[in-house]
Amino acid sequence: MSLKRVVIPTSDKNGLDAVPSEHFGRAPYFAVLEIGEKGSVSNIEFIQNTSEHFGGKGLPPDRIISLKPDALITYGMGPRALARFQEARVAVLKADDGKLVELVHGFSNNDLEELTEGCQEAKHR
Repeated sequence: MSLKRVVIPTSDKNGLDAVPSEHFGRAPYFAVLEIGEKGSVSNIEFIQNTSEHFGGKGLPPDRIISLKPDALITYGMGPRALARFQEARVAVLKADDGKLVELVHGFSNNDLEELTEGCQEAKHR
């Protein structure tokens, strides 16, 4: 398995102990991980969400797509954001409970389900 680039919206920047954000578009940070064989993380970087939700420019999906991820792991998102990722051929996977380390494990073992429907609520858990 080659390295996979995975993005996870987070509430903090605490490395693999970071807590995934309950709201995709309003997450303060996006963790960008390079995941290799057997779930080994070769690189992790936290990027601040500077989208229009935080007074910046652009929409969160466009910011993430510009990072060229193979997958996004999140609790959920609205239907327009989900459609944008599907158009860009970015796999959107539903997060289980846990910190980043557990989500990396789930991703590596193909235990995470694909997110197929957007939700209308502000919180996605």
